[in-house]
Amino acid sequence: MQRKRIRTAIMKRTTITIIGLIIGISFFGLLFLQARIVDTLVRMRKEQFDETVFRALDQTSRDLERNETFRYLETIAKTSEYEIGKLARQQRQNIQTTLELGDTITPFKIQTQLKHPSQTPKALTLTPVGSLDAANQRFQEFVKNAYLYQKGVLDEVIYTILYNASEKDFRDRVDFRILDSNLHTELEAAGIHLTYHITVYDSDGNEVFRCADYSDEGAEYSYTQTLFRNDPSQKMGVMRIHFPEMDTYISSSIGMIIPVLIFTIVLFVTFCFTVWLIVRQKRDTEMKNDFINNMTHEFKTPISSISLAAQMLGDKTITKSESLIDNLSNVIVNETKRLRFQVEKVLQMSLYERNNIRFNEKEIDANAIIDDVVNTFQLKVKQNGGELTAHLDAEDAAIYVDEMHFTNVIFNLMDNAVKYRREDVPLQLSVTTATQDKSLVITVQDNGIGIRHDDLRRIFDRFYRVHTGNKHDVKGFGLGLAYVKTMIDLMHGTIKAESDLKRGTKFIITLPLID
Repeated sequence: MQRKRIRTAIMKRTTITIIGLIIGISFFGLLFLQARIVDTLVRMRKEQFDETVFRALDQTSRDLERNETFRYLETIAKTSEYEIGKLARQQRQNIQTTLELGDTITPFKIQTQLKHPSQTPKALTLTPVGSLDAANQRFQEFVKNAYLYQKGVLDEVIYTILYNASEKDFRDRVDFRILDSNLHTELEAAGIHLTYHITVYDSDGNEVFRCADYSDEGAEYSYTQTLFRNDPSQKMGVMRIHFPEMDTYISSSIGMIIPVLIFTIVLFVTFCFTVWLIVRQKRDTEMKNDFINNMTHEFKTPISSISLAAQMLGDKTITKSESLIDNLSNVIVNETKRLRFQVEKVLQMSLYERNNIRFNEKEIDANAIIDDVVNTFQLKVKQNGGELTAHLDAEDAAIYVDEMHFTNVIFNLMDNAVKYRREDVPLQLSVTTATQDKSLVITVQDNGIGIRHDDLRRIFDRFYRVHTGNKHDVKGFGLGLAYVKTMIDLMHGTIKAESDLKRGTKFIITLPLID
């Protein structure tokens, strides 16, 4: 039956562990996927932002070159306006002369001459009457020559723009106000409504323009664009732009993912806390079950002894001598004390949990109290084949504590040394006191079975006992060390344990001395 309960407990613990691992892995997988989604969204948003900015910079650069071309053409147009008007007047006179000579010209040709005097061939005005075919041939020759002439003029204009215009100083070629305005328009049209800072450099790297509200915030993420990129390299310029609020703009695209990620983390933390509570509750339940089992055995022995002694006293068939009556009376008294002590220990812990424990502090001499406990305990140690030594070397042992609880603390530590002794090695128990930094240091050391390091950190927990299977060769409630720790805390002291398995245990108590 006991093995079945142990197997059931192991199965339950394994089931909880497996379920916890599955849910934990699922949560970590979910967090990982959400993190990847966030990273992908941020990267896509950044790439989209970069592409948009580069497109706006490219278009701004093209607009700059186009504006320069338009300004040059306007200059040429204004310069040639007078010559074009003069040529038109001359063509009209030629048409009139041709009409007076009697040349045969159709109304279409007349309209063409009037509307486009620059395209009227000079040879047409000298055409004899009746030579219509020759005039048409000369007109076609004129159109061809005019096309070649205009093409040459256009090539010359383009050549002049590419080379002659670039001879200007870089500052004179760029209207920075228009450049900034065009860039702002392109960014707004692309949906980027962020504050930006712009600087322009010439081919030598000298700064020639900076916006009025310029700052270096966010300058580590800047975008550059070459100006006049079709010009020789020494005539080019560079425009640089950066956005102080770029990170905020990009992160705003994942605004809905962040709360989901936070809620997932909160759920994961809540799950971990819930699992921890379940495990702790399960552990407390197991310890309480062990406590009930141990308490049953602890109470069963004195109750059985008292019951047997009472039956013998009440059995009229047994001759009762005075010595027998004394023995039976001593059994009843001793077992009653033992039972009362166990009950008192449980009640004291119950009162402490309710913050209702009675604690009457007064000044005592710790050496004297410990010496009394040692003298009382000597017989019990010798009966178990051991030796108890005391080295009470503290020069000042005046402390302010509750005498009864302090006595119980020392008694419990010595009693544990007897309970957890090794059967094959005689018990060696020692108690020492010393003064250190205005504190009293009390050491209780034995050479018993020791405590594993995994159990060492939990020995002061209520109901916890080092696992010994279902055997009750070492009796107790699992309250002794919890009681000791509680009392030492109330005395404003500290206690720690040092132990090695099969080598023994040392308890070190530090209590403040009276100034």
